[in-house]
Amino acid sequence: MSVKTILLAGVSAVLLSACQPESAPPELEAAPPPVEAESEDWTKGAMVAAADPRAVEAGLEVLRNGGHAVDAAIAVHTVLGLVEPQSSGIGGGAFMVVYDRASDQTIVYDGRETAPSAADENLFIEDGEVLGFIPAWQSGKSAGVPGAIALYKTAHDAHGRLDWASNFDAAISLAEIGFEVSPRLASVLANERLRQFVDLDDRPVSSAYFYPDGEPLAEGAIRDNPDYAETLRRVANEGIEAFYTGEIPEAIVAAIAEEPRPGAMSVEDIANYEVKVRPPLCGAWRDYRICSAPPPSSGGITQNAIAGLYDRLLPEGATEPEQFVRAFVDAQRLAYADRDHYVADADFVQVPTDDLINPAYLDVRATEVFEPGAKPTPGDPGVALGGNPMVGMWGQDPTEDAPGTTHLSIIDADGNAVAMTATVEAAFGNSRMVHGFLLNNELTDFAREPRKANLPVANAPGPGKRPRSSMSPTIIFDQDGEVKMVTGSPGGNSIVAYTAKTIIGVLAWDHTPQEAVALPNIIARGETVGVEVDREGGQEVADELKAAGYNVQERRGENSGLHVILVTEDGLLGGADPRREGVALALESEGE
Repeated sequence: MSVKTILLAGVSAVLLSACQPESAPPELEAAPPPVEAESEDWTKGAMVAAADPRAVEAGLEVLRNGGHAVDAAIAVHTVLGLVEPQSSGIGGGAFMVVYDRASDQTIVYDGRETAPSAADENLFIEDGEVLGFIPAWQSGKSAGVPGAIALYKTAHDAHGRLDWASNFDAAISLAEIGFEVSPRLASVLANERLRQFVDLDDRPVSSAYFYPDGEPLAEGAIRDNPDYAETLRRVANEGIEAFYTGEIPEAIVAAIAEEPRPGAMSVEDIANYEVKVRPPLCGAWRDYRICSAPPPSSGGITQNAIAGLYDRLLPEGATEPEQFVRAFVDAQRLAYADRDHYVADADFVQVPTDDLINPAYLDVRATEVFEPGAKPTPGDPGVALGGNPMVGMWGQDPTEDAPGTTHLSIIDADGNAVAMTATVEAAFGNSRMVHGFLLNNELTDFAREPRKANLPVANAPGPGKRPRSSMSPTIIFDQDGEVKMVTGSPGGNSIVAYTAKTIIGVLAWDHTPQEAVALPNIIARGETVGVEVDREGGQEVADELKAAGYNVQERRGENSGLHVILVTEDGLLGGADPRREGVALALESEGE
């Protein structure tokens, strides 16, 4: 099957022409003025898209009871933390982008984990050497203060309609009666390669839970988790103080203090955790407004930059599928190079957030396309915008963030929307389990080598600092200010590429959400372009990029978990990534 069939199926020549700029590319603005949403009642319906059908059903039940999309997100994520603990949970963190239609406001809740107060830039330096990823991952040093529970509360206080405690009912019930182990969880636990690196079966609590009688949980087995049920029940009845003070943080600190390489987190670090409430980073692209999370998330910068660069890199009059693919690849390469260099916790270091998506900067950046086999270097928005050079401020940071993450997309019956990406960092976090949940290894998202070429790295560790994230929960609005699309994905540093694929695939290539998520993944970071060759059409894409001179890495077993909702004239269309076990289900109207 041809690349054109795979990437541009169903798009007529007229639509292809309409998708590209006729002359100058559409401008992408750093902060375009918001458009007033129409005052009419929402009539498009409601939908939940997430990584497990049981979690989706929990969210739908909340919506049936009149809950806000935020209420549903809490229900969905607490169930996900039980049934796919390898990907996220209450021992980790999240970014949640919320659109509240009544107030016409979009808000970002930053529940990213924080480094302990005792951490410094040498967190992962040992005897003068930089720790490798695996020793850092499976250590107490890697755990950040969990932010998910605090995020639930902050968002619920602002938007929740249902009683706080009711949002935990589904997860508590499932943890008590037991859930059926899914094929994916069973497969991950039985993976011998993973078991070589992960300490799950070497730690008494984790081993007893995941490897009863020394064997990994089998597909179809029923696994209860009374400790998780009790933790959620306490949070539901006593509030988040039950999680951030008392015996739970004491247990967290004790687990982190265990060998190997104990961490220095204190109960005070946990008690002092705060969610950051931030404005979204939005940019105008074509007839849309792309809004995602600002630093330390990469979402707002990369999704706006890739979309804007794609249009600028697409040759005028382009009709060949290879031209569309190459524009997408080169847009990623430029955006990733900037992201790797500049993005970090903007509460601690200077991040040129608005400059990196400024139309004038993108105009210049689009002229800096590197040869297919070359490694792109970061641009300099200071010089491009007529100011002081900025590229020499920081050392380059190639940190890899691992794919222990999940994403959920929700639109409720009143048109409110949530895009939430949550994580424990690598698979099963740092393998240490307390009170029914796993702790994260999020601090390995910092640059383990804090200085490069005698320059500090922006994303170096520091006390109270939040590590850079690839998570890109994104809500896109149409020209009338109404929600058009909700999207995002897990997948480590590839999240940026996965999420961008849905934006370009749906809004530029005219695919349905399900068609877009099923497209072969293309990840263009650095001098290598990863192409998913075990998806239909992927091998042909890889071969054609190789022929064009790109350094192609053929990839199999991609770890995306895209969950997308698109608003159409006729209602909502959903897409759930076939690479995982999720679904996108609409809330049935009365009488259906």
